[in-house]
Amino acid sequence: MNTQCDLAGPVKKIVVVGGGTAGWMSAATISKTLGKSVDVTLIESDAIPTIGVGEATIPTLMSLHQLIGINEQEFVKAVNGTFKLGISFESWRDVGEDYIHSFGSTGKDCWAAGFQHFWVKAMQDSGAKEYGQYCSELVAAQQNKFAITPKHGLNYAYHIDAGLYAAFLREFAESNGATRVEGKVVNVNLDQRSGFIHSVSLESGKEVVGDLFIDCSGFRGLLIEQALHTGYDDWSHWLPCDSAIAVQTEALEEPIPYTRSIARESGWQWRIPLQTRVGNGLVFCGRYMSDDEAIGTLLDNIEGETLNDPRVIKFTTGTRRKHWNKNCIAIGLSSGFIEPLESTSIHLIQRSITRLMQMFPHNGIVEADINEFNHQMASEIDNIRDFIVLHYHVTNRQDSAFWRHCSTMRIPDSLQHRIDLFRETGRVFKVPTELFGENSWVQVMIGQGLVPRDFHPIVNMMSKTELTSFMQTIDQNVQGLVTQLPSHSEFIRHYCQSQQSMEMEKLANG
Repeated sequence: MNTQCDLAGPVKKIVVVGGGTAGWMSAATISKTLGKSVDVTLIESDAIPTIGVGEATIPTLMSLHQLIGINEQEFVKAVNGTFKLGISFESWRDVGEDYIHSFGSTGKDCWAAGFQHFWVKAMQDSGAKEYGQYCSELVAAQQNKFAITPKHGLNYAYHIDAGLYAAFLREFAESNGATRVEGKVVNVNLDQRSGFIHSVSLESGKEVVGDLFIDCSGFRGLLIEQALHTGYDDWSHWLPCDSAIAVQTEALEEPIPYTRSIARESGWQWRIPLQTRVGNGLVFCGRYMSDDEAIGTLLDNIEGETLNDPRVIKFTTGTRRKHWNKNCIAIGLSSGFIEPLESTSIHLIQRSITRLMQMFPHNGIVEADINEFNHQMASEIDNIRDFIVLHYHVTNRQDSAFWRHCSTMRIPDSLQHRIDLFRETGRVFKVPTELFGENSWVQVMIGQGLVPRDFHPIVNMMSKTELTSFMQTIDQNVQGLVTQLPSHSEFIRHYCQSQQSMEMEKLANG
């Protein structure tokens, strides 16, 4: 039976605690879609810095932008952005062995079997290139090419300046009626009868009352954990990295259209190219590497002058046991943290917001909505977790204690089933509402060195000559598309060059 809370009545006042990407994305979406029926207040303190390193996205961000009417060119210019066709995983399979997980589709499937089955047979017949060469996005990334085309377009995402993105979203939210309140929350006031949050008190003495509270306070979980004691599931036994170092550097070359993820001795390094700078970081496991060693490793493997001091960020991988508890919804880092390997953090912010919009409790908060929201979030996050664990576990690296641990650690049963199924049969499956599709799983499993032992018998309906022709036609189509594309940098200059980039170009040209 659905039970309505004792704070009955329509939800009219929404309070977002915390700014940054999570807070302002929440405020921007709610104010744009529901602004005429609700009041949106965002509380943030200038004295509390945001993490601000979530600078790589995945294609799903475009759907949110389209939903709330954000112009792509204006957005990319404002955030000093570039385009992203995938992630280059370097030395993950083994030292010196690289592959790209791209956003596109690879080859051509048939009704009974995915393209990987045809590829496996063609490889056995010595008539195939590497799996990724049959994907336009991957080949375009390798050749540093990019364009947005109306037909036969590329699937893409963005590299962004997180601070500039939050500022862009703030302006958008405020233009749609959201109100920002400056201040530090010093107390969360609960209704004694229901346990719901009634208001938050600020350091200034101001009290902000709300019907629904969104916790975007970051790792602290000021509302969802400190006030409501929701609980946290620790996943560090599957995802052992617990620290990150972040630093920005000047750009020394034209930006490439992909993120670089470079495996190191006890973790991995990211490189995210913007128009005028590069975001760098090292994710590592504190059991195998000290903070000082990590800083040294990162600084030894970056290019260009550093623009800020390296920052150490500590985290525990895992998820909040409930993302929606009473009248509080945790969005962003307050809801948990898987880790940034596949750029899923901003996606999960977006999914939480859009799911809330789809289930918005306009007539009052009911338990059925809370339970369904939490069930859907848990299912989606579990599948993302498995996909990230896959990268660490399926590896040939044995050169350090960290990688030996990852390759031998116990993994979730759900992931083990996927690995076994693919190894034995070449088959993959997509769980409903799952973020990563079949092609993503195939790209990463093959990239990490897991090649199927068998293929679907429908492939044998093709003769060797027909299969060779089939593979060659796909290859020719990919090469034909990529050949027509301009360089990534050329496209940016004509489509969305940022003010910072134009100013630097003028200085360089005298």
